[in-house]
Amino acid sequence: MRTRTLGAASLAALLLLTLTACGQEARGGSRYRPDAGKGGTIGLAMPTKSSERWIADGENMAKQFRKAGYDTDLQYGDDKVENQIAQIENMITKGRRLLVIAAIDGSALTEVLQRAHDAGIPVISYDRLIMGTPNVDYYASFDNERVGELEARYIVERLGLGSPAKGGGKPYDIELFAGSPDDNNTRYFWSGAVKVLQPYLDSGQLVVRSGQTRMNQATTLRWDGGTAQKRMDDLISKNYGEESVDAVLSPYDGISIGIISALKSAGYGTPDRPLPVVTGQDAELASVKSIIRGEQTQTVFKDTRKLAAQAVAMGDAVLNGRKPEVNNVKDYDNGRKTVPSYLLDPVSIDRTNTGLLVREGYFTAGQLS
Repeated sequence: MRTRTLGAASLAALLLLTLTACGQEARGGSRYRPDAGKGGTIGLAMPTKSSERWIADGENMAKQFRKAGYDTDLQYGDDKVENQIAQIENMITKGRRLLVIAAIDGSALTEVLQRAHDAGIPVISYDRLIMGTPNVDYYASFDNERVGELEARYIVERLGLGSPAKGGGKPYDIELFAGSPDDNNTRYFWSGAVKVLQPYLDSGQLVVRSGQTRMNQATTLRWDGGTAQKRMDDLISKNYGEESVDAVLSPYDGISIGIISALKSAGYGTPDRPLPVVTGQDAELASVKSIIRGEQTQTVFKDTRKLAAQAVAMGDAVLNGRKPEVNNVKDYDNGRKTVPSYLLDPVSIDRTNTGLLVREGYFTAGQLS
């Protein structure tokens, strides 16, 4: 009896050890099925087709994943959180090997990503950091604080502002716009811009006539140009009579186009009342043409082809048992973990260097003519 008891206990211990090892593997290396190598289908969840950049991101990743030996399931959520969640759930049900997600609402995916984790599917957060969940493996984006710095620095240089410590000189009027409140990148863009602008606001060289200097006063839900246009209409009618706004901090080209529409409706864009400095981001074709026409003043170029390539390289490494290359392991805390990240460098574009976009093959000369 004692011998049989020991045998049963040993068998139970062995079974427990095996189950524990399996559980560890489900959360570790074999969760990614590196032995499966190439092949299978990658789920690509993009936020919307209303922005040309997201169409390009999705198509670039799909093309590059296919070139790397995978099939793809590319879905767009039409800026509706419930759509994106349903699409991700469907990808999990269909057994997609990897999910690459540009979130519509970065804090709304906790439950569905738990399902992905339970199914052993790794997740790469694409350009927008997914918040509030440990079930994000890697993050691929640009240096988003640097984007805000480039926009703000352009305003400072274009207005010819001197040292904020010295003060003096003509004060310039500026209004501030921020991105969508449910996009984590918004705070990075804002932080980078405010870091540059705040000393000039403190010295009085820049004045926000509306008084709307906090991010929660300046956000633009879903980065919507129409929403930005309405807010700019309101800012002009309530705060600018004979006075003219000299600069508008805009974090994104779609918002910039809306702002410029409001300014034109209010009589800006004439020799007597020129358009203010208006920044932007993403180097979308409509905005680059606007810059060439002398309307929008600046944008920040983020080569999404390179970002797509980075996401593909990360995904391929994960699925083949390799450690993806990262260059930031401390700054992108999503509230549950610090997500290992790879950040690419953005580039400021104005009328003087739009040719860079042609030389890089991002646009053709014909597209910009």
